[in-house]
Amino acid sequence: MRFPAAITAFFATDKTFINSIKNITGFYPGNVALYVLAFSHRSSAKETDQGAILSNERLEYLGDAVLGAVVADLLFKKFPYKDEGFLTEMRSKIVSRENLKNLAMKMGINHLVINTAESGSFRSMHGDALEAFIGAIYLDKGYNTTQKFILKRIIKNHVDLDYLERTDLNFKSKIINWAQKERKSLVFETVEEGGERRLIKVRLLVNDEEIATGEDFSKKKAEQTAAEKGCAVLGI
Repeated sequence: MRFPAAITAFFATDKTFINSIKNITGFYPGNVALYVLAFSHRSSAKETDQGAILSNERLEYLGDAVLGAVVADLLFKKFPYKDEGFLTEMRSKIVSRENLKNLAMKMGINHLVINTAESGSFRSMHGDALEAFIGAIYLDKGYNTTQKFILKRIIKNHVDLDYLERTDLNFKSKIINWAQKERKSLVFETVEEGGERRLIKVRLLVNDEEIATGEDFSKKKAEQTAAEKGCAVLGI
């Protein structure tokens, strides 16, 4: 993975950036360029001489998978008598767009994101950067170090599992129940699927009017994102 020489040289010698990584993770980065990429939002993406786009989206995809695996393993061991539905719901609460955004803000990741977007135009920017950051750690340090970072630096410090167990954060179920109660028609419509980024985009329609959209690498998560935004718009 090659970066423009000026960018790589700047961040490789920027002690503030390196120390920020150390403060968040507890260790110094090895391949600094990976972390630069992790914080490079697509609004500031650069094209290389080879035609590749330098943004954090590929690392986000990887980090999402690693985070999901670590959280699934944690929940499986913590709740030995709970069924698959409960475990899936708990994992969704932890890795939801809103929760990841809040975690990124608590950890100070929002201050490291490189972007040229207008304020508020990318609601999941900081949560996406957290996933990309996890992907960078995985490539730089391996699975065991990444697992330790997630469990000790994220879950232990910032996630209250007992509180999440008592809280209903299934936005899709919430908005479906609301629609039934209010006698509204509600449809999750897939409008884009596949393509170069392999993202799935879903529209949420209430009485045939678009209320919100969601985008993710899985249809289920895209629908949850759309439902979460829809709940906010409708004040549910």
